[in-house]
Amino acid sequence: MTALKPDPPYEKIIPHPDNRFMALTGNCSDMPTLFIDTQVPLDILMDAANHRIRAVIQVLENMCMRGSVECDSIILSDFAMLCAIPLRDGCDVLDVIGKRLSAMPA
Repeated sequence: MTALKPDPPYEKIIPHPDNRFMALTGNCSDMPTLFIDTQVPLDILMDAANHRIRAVIQVLENMCMRGSVECDSIILSDFAMLCAIPLRDGCDVLDVIGKRLSAMPA
């Protein structure tokens, strides 16, 4: 059996404005693993943002329809994180759309 070799140390990625891939702000470490392809068609980017934001809206609307929701602060904290991650991702995609639209000639 061969011995496992450790991964080489990671180099921190320094964002550059001309990069095609933009790291999501919700990455949980200094070494991002989730990115947005900033050059895909705008309608695809819009669908991605729309999907994430509407998913959170659906969850929150379902919670509002319940009579009472009793839970402790840890559950509320986890629920808030569950909602914040896709909302942040959707907003990141909307930022890309905004930058692309503002760069278009009038």
